[in-house]
Amino acid sequence: QVYDSACCDSILLELREYLPKYFGVWSPPTAPNDTYLKLEDVTRKFNKPCIMDVKIGQKSYDPYASAEKIQQQVSKYPLMEEIGFLVLGMRVYHVSSDSYETQNQHYGRGLTKETVKDGISKFFHNGYCLRKDAIAASIQKIEKILGWFEGQEQLNFYASSLLFVYEGSCQATTVRLSDVTLAEKRGVPKGLLSGGDILEYNNNIHVINSTENGKIEASVSKGLSKFYALHKKAYSKRHHSQLSLKVENLEQDNVWKSSTCITQEHLNGNVIPQLEKVFCHMPAEIKESANVEVRMIDFAHVFPSNTKDEGYIYGLKNLITVLQNILDN
Repeated sequence: QVYDSACCDSILLELREYLPKYFGVWSPPTAPNDTYLKLEDVTRKFNKPCIMDVKIGQKSYDPYASAEKIQQQVSKYPLMEEIGFLVLGMRVYHVSSDSYETQNQHYGRGLTKETVKDGISKFFHNGYCLRKDAIAASIQKIEKILGWFEGQEQLNFYASSLLFVYEGSCQATTVRLSDVTLAEKRGVPKGLLSGGDILEYNNNIHVINSTENGKIEASVSKGLSKFYALHKKAYSKRHHSQLSLKVENLEQDNVWKSSTCITQEHLNGNVIPQLEKVFCHMPAEIKESANVEVRMIDFAHVFPSNTKDEGYIYGLKNLITVLQNILDN
């Protein structure tokens, strides 16, 4: 209904922005009677996707559920009505070990009012640091979804989830210019690299401006200038690119006060892990916006309504509060 080509309902048209794209239905040749939804892979553009599924709402049972079903759902997580959301699982990339940590639904059901903040923050910790940039971007995405819910009274959602995805790798990656949507979204100057490639900065370097000759000027720590000169030389040799790193003394503004910086003698030629260490600790105000997706998923229990979905709204607001507390602390 939402993706129907004839859809003209402004509420549903806006809802498209918060869902995975829908590509119709599909049946496997070996089981033609089994029908599946064919949906967008929201993780496709990420190099090391970190993924979390959070069920939203005060009730995970719909208005037509039997007493037995209601009891079953309530017993799974009695705090659902009070907390308003439940972590169903997560998969987090740890830069330090180049591996993923996975938590299943039992992890989320074990969280209490006192531990839910730490439980959620685990999703945003990459082994070196807390990814506050990804938290801030997630809050912005949730607030847009909250705005949609506060402006509509025709649908209520039960046992539905939000899917969170952010880029776990701190490395700069390249994408093809043929991926026009991604290239435009990231706002990276075209023609930076030869062969149709562009350089994409995944939260690593704050781009100050793009010069006419295609160079990028970026702000980095003064103490790392020699390191980046070497990195620039090696990168230019591979890609014939013109990457100019403008070194500024940011220490006078104390923006590095809480950062974990490394000294030249600690590099030992181990470029990427050290690069990740430094830039993961870069203060949020001098970073690019994190590459984050927050999409609504799981719609087996969506019902027509003539009132606001207060249970879902409660869950979203409470989740935003928890994330904001993580960010502030």
